[in-house]
Amino acid sequence: MTPTVASVGPSAAELLAALHAEAVEDAALPAWSASAFTALLATPGTEALVARDETLPLGLALWRSAGADAEILTLGVVPAARRRGAGGALLAAIAAAAGAAGATRLVLDVARDNAPARALYAAHGFAEAAWRPGYSRPAGTRVDALVLARSLA
Repeated sequence: MTPTVASVGPSAAELLAALHAEAVEDAALPAWSASAFTALLATPGTEALVARDETLPLGLALWRSAGADAEILTLGVVPAARRRGAGGALLAAIAAAAGAAGATRLVLDVARDNAPARALYAAHGFAEAAWRPGYSRPAGTRVDALVLARSLA
């Protein structure tokens, strides 16, 4: 069954933080707190989405619209639900909403060494647009980030 995706607001900050913590636990990235999600959702043009199956939340995305560009701030799927369509469903929902909001391009940053995420994004039409050297991680390690972009036209 294809996961369903719904927009959620600041009242879902605890759920978003819990999903984010589970989704990034193996990615060597810091999890975002509920207060961080609340603050980000207070920013105009920012929206959070949750993907679910019949019973459980599977993943989340946070994105914002800024004129012609829309930016994915974070996207994650819990390990037990990966490769079951939740990431693709979230990307499709963001693309539809961003296009409806007037964006013509969708952008995101991804760590160069995050092969599973890069494969997901490539399968959904994203291509390398730039790179950022020294994308930081906890424990002082650094890896470059790729800036990926996809046309919404």
